[in-house]
Amino acid sequence: MLLGAVVLARSILVVIGSFPGDVSLLFVGVVIVFILTGATLIIPWNRIPLGWMALVPTLDIVAILIMWQSSPESSFGLLWIFPTTWLAGGFGLIGMYGVMIGVSGVFCVSVLLDPRQTVTYTTFLLPLVIVALAATSYLTARRTSAQRTLLARQAQLLRQVLERTRRQEQEVTEVLDAVDFGVIRIGHDGTIAVTNEAHGRLQQAILEAETDADSSATAYRDDGVTALPRDELPVERALRGEAFDGQVVWFGDPAGDRRALSVTARRVRDTSGRDAGAVVISRDVTSEATALRVRDDLVASVSHELRTPLTSILGYLDLAIDDPAVPESSRKNLEIAERNAERLLGIVADILAASSSSPSSIELSMSLADIDVADVARAAIESLVPRAAERAVTIDGSGLEPAHAYADPQRLRQVIDNLIANGIKYNRDGGTVAVGTTTDGRSTWILVRDTGVGISEVDRARLFQRYYRGNAVRGSGMHGTGLGLAISRDIVRAHGGEIALRSSPGVGSTFIVKLPAHQPAQEGADL
Repeated sequence: MLLGAVVLARSILVVIGSFPGDVSLLFVGVVIVFILTGATLIIPWNRIPLGWMALVPTLDIVAILIMWQSSPESSFGLLWIFPTTWLAGGFGLIGMYGVMIGVSGVFCVSVLLDPRQTVTYTTFLLPLVIVALAATSYLTARRTSAQRTLLARQAQLLRQVLERTRRQEQEVTEVLDAVDFGVIRIGHDGTIAVTNEAHGRLQQAILEAETDADSSATAYRDDGVTALPRDELPVERALRGEAFDGQVVWFGDPAGDRRALSVTARRVRDTSGRDAGAVVISRDVTSEATALRVRDDLVASVSHELRTPLTSILGYLDLAIDDPAVPESSRKNLEIAERNAERLLGIVADILAASSSSPSSIELSMSLADIDVADVARAAIESLVPRAAERAVTIDGSGLEPAHAYADPQRLRQVIDNLIANGIKYNRDGGTVAVGTTTDGRSTWILVRDTGVGISEVDRARLFQRYYRGNAVRGSGMHGTGLGLAISRDIVRAHGGEIALRSSPGVGSTFIVKLPAHQPAQEGADL
């Protein structure tokens, strides 16, 4: 097409101006080029062998030779560039050598046989240009073919990778949709990237539970009655970059149908270690939470029924011990019975406290005041020194500093007693329990550190659950209900504080209790 356009333009110039040559020969060459151009448009080349296509540039060479013979002084010989490029670039080595020999030979023979032309050094410049152009076209075509082959292989590889990725994505989707817990993938920008069918079912159940409830107060803490602020919802926490385990949230009106979800969030890192979002997993634990509540109610009922006869037994044991008529040998047996009855009464009291439906029941029995927690800790140490002496455990109170807190001294004493008692019970013979207090004016800390057996990472995750006893404790044969730490945490939280644990197996454990230093209203007034 390009050759035809150039020949057409040259023909128009000939018609307009004068042509110093044989017009008939020029006309023959032009007609041949136009016929070949039309043939390229009409003939269905995809249906015939590729070799037949070489006939077109070959005939173009002949047509250009005829036009050049019509006027040797003209520049028609430059038109050989078009078939040369075509043959050398499209037909490989055969096309390159064929066009080199053909065009150069035709040109040289025509020059030697034509008496009108004089042979000089510049006469052979056109054949040299044709040879160089043929070689360049061939190499360019080879390079283009190699690049095309490489691109084809890369495209095939990409298709295979894409197909494998789609297959893996489909398998992951099928697995996620098959599980009965909800999965949400949150991107680093807060967008929801992936969800599964179970998450949709849980959300639908939540919406049904909230249908007749006030939308502003339909999420509750794990106690089921304390409203959960919006900024403490699991998804909101995950969007802020937090990671947490097993946050239990109740949805729905406490007086109607409800749903409880246990939500866990894990942070995701990219290859460079930067935060890439989070994976949030939610599980419906309504049946489990309801069963636990029923269990607690049953345990509380049984424990309450046991408390009255135990109190009566202790009263009569006291009377019998104080009776001077009782022999000394019998009095010792009665004292042993009294100690075990008191221990049993303490266990019953712990079970009753742990069976409370919410921390609010503790708050009702608390008498908050501005106290010095160091004094409470000293009293706890004095009462537990005899027990520590039985195992040669030293209680170090040198870290006690004056530290005020807004708390109930009796409840706080219960917490410190439990932490020091655990430090003695699970310590080594001859070990140490260090107790310290400090404050910064806004918060007060109580620290209890022991040199005992320590707590494994698996046990640390569940240590504050009610009735849970760690593997090391069960293996040691030590007795316990698994309620002390759970009750201590509830008491601390009821004060508006928090309790934390740091432990290493074989090294020891450190419990840290954080409490408000002042009454919340007074603290707000100071601000």
